[in-house]
Amino acid sequence: MEIIDALDLFSQYLLVEKGLSMDTKNAYLEDLKQFFLLFPNRKYTEDLLPTDLNDFLRYELATGKSTSTALRRLSSTKNFYIFLKREGYYLDDIPEIDPPKKESKLPIYLTVEEVEKLLSTPDLNKPEGIRDRAMLETMYASGLRVSELLNLEKNKVNIEKQFVEVKGKGSKSRRVPLGEYACGFIQTYIDNVRKLNPGKYSKYLFLNRYGKPLSRQFFFKQIKKYALLAGINTEISPHTLRHSFATHLLENGVQLKAVQKMLGHENIATTQIYTHISAKRIVSAYDLYMNKK
Repeated sequence: MEIIDALDLFSQYLLVEKGLSMDTKNAYLEDLKQFFLLFPNRKYTEDLLPTDLNDFLRYELATGKSTSTALRRLSSTKNFYIFLKREGYYLDDIPEIDPPKKESKLPIYLTVEEVEKLLSTPDLNKPEGIRDRAMLETMYASGLRVSELLNLEKNKVNIEKQFVEVKGKGSKSRRVPLGEYACGFIQTYIDNVRKLNPGKYSKYLFLNRYGKPLSRQFFFKQIKKYALLAGINTEISPHTLRHSFATHLLENGVQLKAVQKMLGHENIATTQIYTHISAKRIVSAYDLYMNKK
């Protein structure tokens, strides 16, 4: 079978059988694109070699990719191999690969003061400023993933009861509380900006000037722009607000299980990384205090 046809079948499998989101499916295919850029002569599934997987991992690491990126791309490619073997298009064994250890990195987050500066940066005299303020407030108030924010549907936001329903990873739905500020700015955006938008009948809440949902790239650029205007030197991304949300909740005594539920983490170990951030801050404050004595 030609690789292009195999990729099409794998794409359908990810969406239909595994129930993955379009964004996750595209992420798999992007990783596989990198694999086939390294092995351009693999035109048919019978051209694939067991050694390709290990060679791909070694290449990714040798060219400066982070361990987490290299392992993610390896995982995507290995899942493609497993799918092909299940369907009978790949007959060799799939090798076991000893992966390198992931580097331990704590998520980047902002202080409460930095978050306040960032949120107050959009120009509320401009329609896009009102929209962006509503988006930033929503993300910080709820800890949504970027994809969840951009795909948020208007009828899933309950301003009166201050909560939002989102569909997260694996198409699992969860209800997350929204703060008063976020609800207020969402209402302002709906009443003063969105109702004048060409896409006012769209199911999506946040729209660009043409009435279409916003892209990840656009929102990433907006975050960078507002961080620069706010004088924040930390290298941030849209996910930084999600990290800040979780860290600030734990610092204010919210139970880890509650934060896990709001973030939509399946495994509580994923949420526990934020307790390490809080502990690191406490140690840093203690060291600073001791050095002043």
